Amino acid sequence: MRSSVDCGILRRCVTVSEHHRVLVTGGAGFVGANLSIALAERHPDWEIVALDNLKRRGAELNLPRLREAGVRFVHGDVRERADLDALDHVDALVECSAEPSALAGRDGLTDYAMQANLVGAWHCLELARRDGAQFVFLSTSRVYPIAALNTLALEETETRFELAAEQAVAGASPAGIAEDFPLDGARTLYGTTKLSAELLIAEYRDAFGLRATIDRCGVIAGPWQMGKVDQGVFTHWMLAHLLGGSLSYIGFGGSGKQVRDLIHVADLIDLVERQLLDPEAWDGVTANVGGGRDCSLSLAETTALCREISGNELPVAVAGEDRPGDVPIYLSDCARLFSLTDWRPQLTARDVLEDIASWITAHEREVRSALQLG
Repeated sequence: MRSSVDCGILRRCVTVSEHHRVLVTGGAGFVGANLSIALAERHPDWEIVALDNLKRRGAELNLPRLREAGVRFVHGDVRERADLDALDHVDALVECSAEPSALAGRDGLTDYAMQANLVGAWHCLELARRDGAQFVFLSTSRVYPIAALNTLALEETETRFELAAEQAVAGASPAGIAEDFPLDGARTLYGTTKLSAELLIAEYRDAFGLRATIDRCGVIAGPWQMGKVDQGVFTHWMLAHLLGGSLSYIGFGGSGKQVRDLIHVADLIDLVERQLLDPEAWDGVTANVGGGRDCSLSLAETTALCREISGNELPVAVAGEDRPGDVPIYLSDCARLFSLTDWRPQLTARDVLEDIASWITAHEREVRSALQLG
């Protein structure tokens, strides 16, 4: 199976003919690079600019891909206002840059997360204000507070936790977490900085007429993701099965029944493209974007799929207490989004894992080098 991202055969929307310069921040990262390349392939009359500081390991692997696709790469940092001010006029800005780890700042080193996620978003908003550019912000399901998520009524099956039919908290149901879920409480430094950026976006829309869309993404997965245990867990699981490594079920009794929904990066790209093509229709929208209950996996289910796809059986250890900031289940209720568009995720959880496995196999040497694997 060849990677749909690699081969440039992602599903396409109707294109527009006018010249368009689109800036993608975090443009050499997993989502940013795949988005930049797809937009360049689909819209040859657009100029796609990818800005990235190349801090994250593996980002360097995307530079040849960007170059081959005709994307202009700028080595810059959203934390530095001057790097953005130096850019030519842009018509649209997709803010993909972030320190995405749910554990960011837990070691007391809060500076990078605050600067990259909040100050960086402010700098991007200032650039969009300067140019009157459309602003698409990739936020996160981590904006929903941990304590409230941990109070939800659960049912336990043989392989996973499920959300019970009756919930005492508004915005929670077996379909997942909706946008009216209460926002009071702590949510990790990552989630807090992203929610703070969402509030800034609302102010810029009101004060300056900025056209903006906020996508609260669940877990995004697919080729070219350098998955780690605290970010990109599904890719991390497949990497371990194919290239070796250790895996653990952390917390929740060591059952591996904790659940997340997931969405293939190709499906997310299709949605963002639609948003770029119709800025007026998407202005002011804040919506959950994820796989929902239909495209979700527990860690135990992920292990079974990875074993089946890879043909390798990797033992999974049991590790200690619940990890700070973790929750037993998160599913994106995308009813608000689905009421606005006929876009739907097309790729299943198996599709996602198979695509990741194909990418790892085809690029094993580069992946091993980027992740410093033997």
